[in-house]
Amino acid sequence: MAGRGSRLRPHSLTVPKPLIPVAGQPIVHRLVKDIAKVLKQPIEEIGFVLGDPAFFGDDVVDSLTELAEGLGAKASIYRQDQPLGTGHAIMSAKPSLSGPAVIAYADTLIRAEFDLDPTADSVIWTKCVANPEAYGVVKLNDDQNIVELVEKPETFVSDQAVIGIYYFKDVALLKDKLQEVLDENVMNGGEYQINDGIKRMMADGRIFKTGTVDEWMDCGNKAVTLETNARMLGFLKADNEEQLIDDSVVLENSKIIEPCYIGKGTVLRNTTVGPHVSIGKDCVIENSTVKNSLIQNQTTIKNANLDEAMIGNHVKYNGEFTKISIGDYTIIE
Repeated sequence: MAGRGSRLRPHSLTVPKPLIPVAGQPIVHRLVKDIAKVLKQPIEEIGFVLGDPAFFGDDVVDSLTELAEGLGAKASIYRQDQPLGTGHAIMSAKPSLSGPAVIAYADTLIRAEFDLDPTADSVIWTKCVANPEAYGVVKLNDDQNIVELVEKPETFVSDQAVIGIYYFKDVALLKDKLQEVLDENVMNGGEYQINDGIKRMMADGRIFKTGTVDEWMDCGNKAVTLETNARMLGFLKADNEEQLIDDSVVLENSKIIEPCYIGKGTVLRNTTVGPHVSIGKDCVIENSTVKNSLIQNQTTIKNANLDEAMIGNHVKYNGEFTKISIGDYTIIE
């Protein structure tokens, strides 16, 4: 999670993208918890690969430590000092690369229910897609083993797209191969890639299987993050496992059209919220209509008609635009 999330600016200018809330929880918190559900086994350690300490500071470390400890695990914090690709990022966590492990990119959310194949040396999680030519996909043999990774194939290879979550029965095997990649300075696009380590494992005869997820939701830019927020709210409402509207929310001549998430201490006056809206804590929204939107904490909104809006923390907004994207500490009155 060391990247700066430039496609999600202005929101990622002040908050690291994996910590931006979707449906009331930071992206990386939801991802880690969902992976834990799929694994169905105790987790001993969670390693987080962060970037510049000036941006990924103590507050980020504290949030991630709390996340890991909440799952009964130790948190290990690593820093990727240069943006040199996925393989380089993984090797930044070298002291933790032993035994069974999951490696995941922290800007995606999933819904999945499957058992890890005990015969596999590795499982690459995939999603069936309608347009595989737009993705990196896996090539399978007759035994349904993965034998090749193909990036944006021009001719049909398979419809199983790689989503960026991997399981290794012994991740030290990947570590050894990525060390070879670094030592030999094997780069693609100017970066060291996890795929080059995986391909070397395949060449050694290691067995790779697919684990197919039911839902794969991206948080790469504003539009897809809003779509992910809406889909996740729908899933959470159906699951009925989380309280989505805090008991302290104040409704004054206002209406909530579910599914929505509304945080502690938020006040709605003469306002209709929903569907598919997430609002953080201690917000005030007056004389407004808000739907299909994501609003963070301690923000005041008046006289607005918002649809497909994404608004940061400590914002004051009073205006007529609908499809807005406003970063933290912005005032528009």
